[in-house]
Amino acid sequence: MKLDRITVNPAVCQGQPTIRGLRITVAFLLKQFAAGMTPAEILKAYPELEPDDLTQAAEYAAWLAGEQSRPLPTPLGR
Repeated sequence: MKLDRITVNPAVCQGQPTIRGLRITVAFLLKQFAAGMTPAEILKAYPELEPDDLTQAAEYAAWLAGEQSRPLPTPLGR
């Protein structure tokens, strides 16, 4: 898997993974997807992004999700 668009720099966004060093984090893009935005809507809202940026953000998230298994938190009282 090639993730050359995902960068981590302690001086940018507190070291969170970002897209090509822009101040747009992978987490932010994933939250946009989770909120129901389509790739076309995200690209229109953030013209500095490219379609491959969105693909790699999703690939990076999938890679991270497969790396460690953590139990989901349960609501209090269960």
